[in-house]
Amino acid sequence: MRGASAESLAALTDELGPSSGFLSKVAGWAAKVTGGDAPDGEPDAERTAEDLFGVADVLRREKTLRRTLTDASLPAEAKSGLVRQIFGGALSRSAGEVVEAAAARKWTEPRDLADAMEHLGVVSAVRAAEQREEAESLESELFAFERIVADSPELRDALSDPVRSNADKRGLIEALLGGRATKATIQLAVQAVSGSHRTVALAIEDYRHIVAEHRDRLIATVVAAHDLAEDDARRLSEVLARQYGRPVHVDVRVDPDVIGGLRVQIGDDVIDGTVVSRLDDARRRLAG
Repeated sequence: MRGASAESLAALTDELGPSSGFLSKVAGWAAKVTGGDAPDGEPDAERTAEDLFGVADVLRREKTLRRTLTDASLPAEAKSGLVRQIFGGALSRSAGEVVEAAAARKWTEPRDLADAMEHLGVVSAVRAAEQREEAESLESELFAFERIVADSPELRDALSDPVRSNADKRGLIEALLGGRATKATIQLAVQAVSGSHRTVALAIEDYRHIVAEHRDRLIATVVAAHDLAEDDARRLSEVLARQYGRPVHVDVRVDPDVIGGLRVQIGDDVIDGTVVSRLDDARRRLAG
């Protein structure tokens, strides 16, 4: 996104942050109504995510609605009323507030509103994982699922087959991940086949970055000949965190062809200490 859309998404994402924003506001409302605390200190973030994904789907299908809700010439009150009229009781209170707030903001392109709803849905899914203390597992499982899709042409083709319905694709994912992954991982994997990304792999990669951004950490993709022991992965994470000044989540991809050593990539930075890389350097020196 660019321009006004980028600014609007950033503001809405901030309001979905851990200590303030829509979910916390609704938690306070729920506590007043019930006379006690809302579950886990806030409303159901999983339901909020599901609702926002549903709104994104509707906006992508309904061009007129998308244009109306992003029309800067219309007053915010009118657009909020339209949101309530269209979605009514179908949305949770928190999701409804997010959509109304989004409609009140400026967007560079109408389609950006649907993409923003999907982005905010991912943030809410992360919040749900945090409520269950499963955010670390979510990050690792999304990477593992991305690798499964990349390494399985049959699965990749099935999930990208335009003839298959989304319901059929969701069934494949649930059969693959059910009982083996957290609820948030399954929710995001299912959304990956329903959103606007060209492939499931691209969707999961995007979601992984949203998760890392929300948790204020970097992602280090490590290529090694063998899987790293838990203590080794932790030490590597600590070293990288000191170097970059932020927490670093380490994802390991096993590739026997590297022979030994590690290749670490964080964003555009690459630290290649593999044996293969050293041998290539030696060959170039000899050839020179």
